[in-house]
Amino acid sequence: MNRKEFLTKTGLAGGTFLLARYPELQPAEKRVRFGVIADLHHDIMHDGIERLSAFVDDMNKKKPDFIIQMGDFCMPKKTNTPLMEVWNQFKGPKYHVIGNHDTDGGFKPDEVVDFWKAEGKYYSFDRNGFHFVVLNGNEHNESKSRPVGYARFISTTQIDWLKKDLEATLLPVIICCHQGLDNDSGGLENGTLLRYTLEQANQKAGWKKVILVLSGHHHQDYYNRINDIHYVQINSASYQWLGDDFKEIRYSEAIDKGHPNIKYTVPYQDPLWAMIEIDHKDRITIQGKKTVFVGSSPEKLGVNMEDYIYPIVPYISSRNLIK
Repeated sequence: MNRKEFLTKTGLAGGTFLLARYPELQPAEKRVRFGVIADLHHDIMHDGIERLSAFVDDMNKKKPDFIIQMGDFCMPKKTNTPLMEVWNQFKGPKYHVIGNHDTDGGFKPDEVVDFWKAEGKYYSFDRNGFHFVVLNGNEHNESKSRPVGYARFISTTQIDWLKKDLEATLLPVIICCHQGLDNDSGGLENGTLLRYTLEQANQKAGWKKVILVLSGHHHQDYYNRINDIHYVQINSASYQWLGDDFKEIRYSEAIDKGHPNIKYTVPYQDPLWAMIEIDHKDRITIQGKKTVFVGSSPEKLGVNMEDYIYPIVPYISSRNLIK
């Protein structure tokens, strides 16, 4: 049963009245189209501004309803003002998701929000008959048994807010979170709880309210469908991180420009991003981009691909999904 049928047949809060009063609830031919870029990592990418400029230029030509970056964008420091100036050249609404590296250097999430002029650490908004929820997956799990490394947790307070937000909307929902809810290799520590929360919202609503979850963080390209909800990972705009075992990797231009951290990565030659379109006829279309690695591929460098759940690839796949 779709949303219109559910409201009309159940008479929920006067379904016919609601559809008349709120035309954005009508399926009709409405759709939402938005550009997504993830994990630019401007603070270690020597050409971060050029990569973002290419994205913004393309978006201004294609005129989506809005753009969103999925985290690990830039730290809130004055030297990153030129990057924000590029971002703000997009002629339309712009939204942000906080990533774990955006608070590197001792910065606080509130400083990131202020610097980006973001809506908040977590928030929601409506666009063209769809409801978007942005989560902050960087909260601290106070458990002594938590994994080492960056915080990757959503607190009870935020989950309670999420439940209320989902219950309050009558629109199909798209969730955006930096860390994957469907990836137990560096994803949210309580990802299972978050998935269950979304599934419970659908069950309580009596229709498929939450339809899509987008994430970044993992610098990979994969898709899962779990209990009738789509989970799509948006690959990094810039690279895959390899770590200390691969210090021999060199990207001379980056090192010459004072960005030595790039030698721990396999960069993508061209920036990656995606355009996503969702309509009220049960269709989700993702238009991705493809490029190549700069220098040798991970396999040729000796990376043990069995250490990765999903392959390391220099592209974002195009996908046609059914709600």
